[in-house]
Amino acid sequence: MGNSKIEGTLEYFSDLLSRTQKKKKKKQFQTVDLKVTMDCEGCENKVRKAVSSLKGVKSVETSRKDKRVSVTGYVEAKKVLKKVQDTGKKAEFWPYVPYNLVAHPYAPQAYDKKAPAGYVRNVESIVPTNSDDKQEEKMTSMFSDDNPNACSIM
Repeated sequence: MGNSKIEGTLEYFSDLLSRTQKKKKKKQFQTVDLKVTMDCEGCENKVRKAVSSLKGVKSVETSRKDKRVSVTGYVEAKKVLKKVQDTGKKAEFWPYVPYNLVAHPYAPQAYDKKAPAGYVRNVESIVPTNSDDKQEEKMTSMFSDDNPNACSIM
């Protein structure tokens, strides 16, 4: 009878230890890019200092001109964003991608005049809507040899 209590106790501790190990999730090494409004060198230093205080941060790069902050390390993106917002600065995840990665970079949804040079807004897929396309298609097929109902004036 005493032996089953020991087994039960060991099983309990084993289960307890395995649960705590599952909860601890290792952060991945990544780079988090943010768009942060920084007006002066003081703002830039304030943001850099705040982000550098986070555990796991390996490097912080700021660009006041592009309004960009890049944080590299074993960090969580949401925590980095929250830390920057806690400084009182307007911040969001970097919304831009190089324009050559977007199918239609000058479509109204992608083009952003505030974006740094060579960048457009990151949009999933943009299909330019042009009502003239259907009309133009009708006109070209009207005189086509492939269309059996085409005009035979020619």
